[in-house]
Amino acid sequence: MKYLIPFLISLTLTVISIYGIILFTKEIKWLGRVGLRHIHRGNISRLGGLVMIVIFDFSILVNRDLFISPQLYGFLISNIILLLVYFWDDLGEIRWKIQLFGQIAVSVFVFIMGVRIYYVTNPLSGGILRLDSSLGVVFSVTLVIFWLVLLMNAVNWADGIDGLSGGITFITVTTIFFLSFRSEVNQPPIAIMCAILMGTILGFLMFNFYPSKIIAGTTGAMFMGFSLGVLAVFAGTKIATSLLVLAIPIIDFFWVIGERIRNKKSIFIPDRNHLHYKLMELGWSQRKIVLGYWIITSIIACVALNTRAIGKGITLLLVLMIMIASIFIINRKISKLDNAKN
Repeated sequence: MKYLIPFLISLTLTVISIYGIILFTKEIKWLGRVGLRHIHRGNISRLGGLVMIVIFDFSILVNRDLFISPQLYGFLISNIILLLVYFWDDLGEIRWKIQLFGQIAVSVFVFIMGVRIYYVTNPLSGGILRLDSSLGVVFSVTLVIFWLVLLMNAVNWADGIDGLSGGITFITVTTIFFLSFRSEVNQPPIAIMCAILMGTILGFLMFNFYPSKIIAGTTGAMFMGFSLGVLAVFAGTKIATSLLVLAIPIIDFFWVIGERIRNKKSIFIPDRNHLHYKLMELGWSQRKIVLGYWIITSIIACVALNTRAIGKGITLLLVLMIMIASIFIINRKISKLDNAKN
């Protein structure tokens, strides 16, 4: 009940709020901007992120089992900062420089408030590399910024079709939820926060699965990525586990950046070279793509929960090899289709 009640409260509040937002935005025709990466057209609200942030922060604050520490306080304030910055992108559009600055700013802020990586695990030996020294602090803040900015962008770039980013985030936060009960972690407060986030995202997904009635928008995608990053650090620096579960969107993220550099294009200008768009070019439906992502991510999550450092590294390498091979095969099929049309 300690975890079920917070989950049900956030789930219920999210469902009610999103239903109200959908009706409200349609009534006043205030639906927000549809970006290049999104395939949505017509009347659909982009204010899902607004609802998720408000409900999550509220549910955390009213939960009597959670002590609002400086770290948690910084986390909640950062969510509001994300809302203030990226809400404008959902309504209109803000330049990539401002978006990147906002990501770095909230990452530095939570680091100052105490969200820090004090050690990392050697993936080969399983040993601990501590970051307590002066040089270690510099490395720690750099790692925190890189980790949070990476997840925010990876989740945001995966937010192109209905239910994709939300489903992957839900699976990942569920993984962190179960990890928090492990003896080496043993942090019930983290489990409560995960339960609240799970309820919030599930409530959103009920309206976001194809055909969606609302989307997360830039605000929601940034919030989901940022929350995953912070909770992974809270849960005893479980970065390797989260990295493994999020392997598909993260590998896709770096692959697309590599393609943009190779083609001498700006890495900050959105396009449709992501894996989910390529699958759509081959005729896959949104439902098929999303369910495929969910199933594969769930399998990876199960592996991540039942393997140690070396096992995670081997699994990540295997996923990387499969992803690269799949992308080459898909690109080849798309080229054949294009040649056949011409």
